[in-house]
Amino acid sequence: MNKQEIIKKGKEVVRIETNAISDLTNSIDDEFVKALQILYECKGRVVLTGMGKSGLIARKIVATLNSTGTASIYLHPTDALHGDLGMVRKEDVVIMISKSGATEELANLIPMLKRLNVKLIAMAGNKDSRLRAECDVLLNISVKEEACPFDLAPTSSSTAALVMGDALAVVLLQMREFTEEDFAVLHPGGSLGKRLSLSIKEIMHKGDSIPVVNEDASIKDVIFEISSKRLGTTTVVDKNGCLAGVVTDGDLRRLLEKTMDIKSLKAKDIMTRNPKVMKDHYLASFALQTMENFKITTLIIIDDLSIPAGIIHLHDLVNLGLRQR
Repeated sequence: MNKQEIIKKGKEVVRIETNAISDLTNSIDDEFVKALQILYECKGRVVLTGMGKSGLIARKIVATLNSTGTASIYLHPTDALHGDLGMVRKEDVVIMISKSGATEELANLIPMLKRLNVKLIAMAGNKDSRLRAECDVLLNISVKEEACPFDLAPTSSSTAALVMGDALAVVLLQMREFTEEDFAVLHPGGSLGKRLSLSIKEIMHKGDSIPVVNEDASIKDVIFEISSKRLGTTTVVDKNGCLAGVVTDGDLRRLLEKTMDIKSLKAKDIMTRNPKVMKDHYLASFALQTMENFKITTLIIIDDLSIPAGIIHLHDLVNLGLRQR
């Protein structure tokens, strides 16, 4: 097979699966609405089951549901018949995935599930299958053709099942008014979770780590404070300890470009007055946005008396994985 043939075959697979997804819109109907109502009213968990490739798709749908606020588990059909059925409770809803709608393992499982009186939702490629007769709802995931040239390996059909699962999960999260903040709670380790939940107070430099000099500090003292605290800046406070301004290493460089006679200067002579400040209850993401908007690398955190309570450096936020949206 030459290069052109390889490209042609690859595009053909994409075309077939794209058409399968497009055709799936016809299955977003009253049965889809019924399935969503059952899932929305579920007081327990959503249990997904399927054999082979359908089982793999079921696991992916479980992951999507869990990450969007719907407690879900995967149940292997064979294991269910050998003890794992104990995972299912009467408050649960079971989604059964089968390309043929006649998977023997699922057929054997149905009577057991009915004894538990759980709601059954089927995803099947045959709307006249046994699953249609036995389940409360049938979501039609039939496809016109598989991308597999022998029409054997599930390709288009597994893609259709996955997309149907995504449709259920996404509409369900909207019905439940699931927010970005809710998502962050379930993903505390991800950049989104940090962006939506990490507060300034949790990450700011505080205590002895805050660079501080008084207004009458010499240039030598200012340089020492900036160098020793390694944040590229120092706060300048008045006699009451309140923030009066800041001096950055950039301020010092610009000063030296103008004059070398700096021995007699004090911190108050070169400081930037009214610097950008923030309170510690704001989110770290807001601090990042503020620094990027004003093109500054440090942000002073003050308390209610305008006394420096902390400082944040842009690199701290970047290293934590925070990014602008």
